[in-house]
Amino acid sequence: MNPEINMSVSPIFRKDGAKNIYLVFTDGGKTAEILLPDPGSEVKALSNNGFSEDEIKDLIKYVSEDRDNITAIAGKVTPLKAFLGQEQGK
Repeated sequence: MNPEINMSVSPIFRKDGAKNIYLVFTDGGKTAEILLPDPGSEVKALSNNGFSEDEIKDLIKYVSEDRDNITAIAGKVTPLKAFLGQEQGK
């Protein structure tokens, strides 16, 4: 898998009382959307366009293992800043 893969992180949002984060991974023309739910729930791929099954497994493993860091980044994402194209998550 390309080490230059891009990851976009949504803000944390609640659905049915649970916290969730959407992640979009891009690598050239390939895209995948991954759902990071509350701890204790399974990380899962919601969509895949071009990544191999092994690459999707690697992305899910990465998200699962880096849950705390991704959650911290998502906690700093502001929808208005995203709309304005401003850098976020730092």
